[in-house]
Amino acid sequence: MSHVLEINDLESLAAYRLLWHSMLGETEGATFFQSLDWLELYWKHFGPQGSGDVEKLRVLIVHGPEKPIGILPLVVRRESKLIGFREWRTVRTLAYPLHDWGTSYGPLGPNPTATLLVALRHIQETPRDWDVLEFASVEEEHLDRGRTPRALEQVNLTAVDQVHDQAAQIDCRVGWEAYWASRTGKHRNNVRRTERKLAELGQVEYVRYRPEGSACGDDDPRWDLFDICVELSERSWQHQASFGTTMAHESVCDFLRDVHAAAVRQGAVDINLLYLDGRPVAFTYNYHLHGNVFGLRMGFDAELEIDGLGTTLMHRSIRDGFERGDALFDLGPSYLGPKRRWWNRLVTTRRYTHYPALAWKAQTVRFGRQVRSWLKPARLANRLPTASLSKAR
Repeated sequence: MSHVLEINDLESLAAYRLLWHSMLGETEGATFFQSLDWLELYWKHFGPQGSGDVEKLRVLIVHGPEKPIGILPLVVRRESKLIGFREWRTVRTLAYPLHDWGTSYGPLGPNPTATLLVALRHIQETPRDWDVLEFASVEEEHLDRGRTPRALEQVNLTAVDQVHDQAAQIDCRVGWEAYWASRTGKHRNNVRRTERKLAELGQVEYVRYRPEGSACGDDDPRWDLFDICVELSERSWQHQASFGTTMAHESVCDFLRDVHAAAVRQGAVDINLLYLDGRPVAFTYNYHLHGNVFGLRMGFDAELEIDGLGTTLMHRSIRDGFERGDALFDLGPSYLGPKRRWWNRLVTTRRYTHYPALAWKAQTVRFGRQVRSWLKPARLANRLPTASLSKAR
């Protein structure tokens, strides 16, 4: 018979680190955002001792008749949600600990369907410490495959299904030659032209740093490279924007620095730099796990006023990823315009929201969303950036 062990503090969760690592290794499409290292630092910076937005940890370890079969990491966080067009209300949301930093999230382990179903029954049977239950960033086509809505339906937690976001991805399993041949002739010519123009300006060097982690004795954090990314982000056009956050933004710089140290130990950091005559001019800062690469931040030195810096770096890093045997390069959600030249797969993520019938806060949020959906259909492909911490690229 299946049962659930609920853990609400990191100290108790530490005893399950080996189990978590094992489950992560058996999770289809797993990303660094599903690691325990990510959750620990997410809680440290955004939990009660940090910004205070996340108020409770709810990690559900699902046990089968003989052994654990999966883990469902959840948090209760306070969110300001529109209930009309101008009025906001704070609600407690039971959700994944992702907060839109990555593209997708879901249960850990080899049995995600059973894990989700048993965990949802546990949530339904325990006292409700939330106003809204919301599973966002559910990648339906390739990962979830209808698992989440079916599980919610089976436990009678009626959910509203909405489009959450879209993300540009590069499926590297097609091979470099096939991928590059699928790009437009105009784009391929532009890449060759920018490479040639940069070579005329000076010596161009591409550097990639992807340590294998502490288990392999390769865990030098290379703070010099991390600091170069931060400095370039300060000189990028995004740093002057009034929305979002770059690596240098004060609201996330300490968080990203802490995560960098943890990701290096796990072997999940991927830094790409472009140099011109020894001067760093462009960067991409990524996380990777089991062949899946996620582009977290990118930028170039806008003060140089040189065209093609980002294009050259992207071309070199993508091709190098193919040669290394990467399976997927996720260019991240939203801001699809500049990514159109690169992706060969566009995925849509869903948001499944359960609004308890007798919870008045939840019902006002539901009504507000419904009215806005009637009057203002979402524009996902090229929507303006929001203030979400993860949204500035």
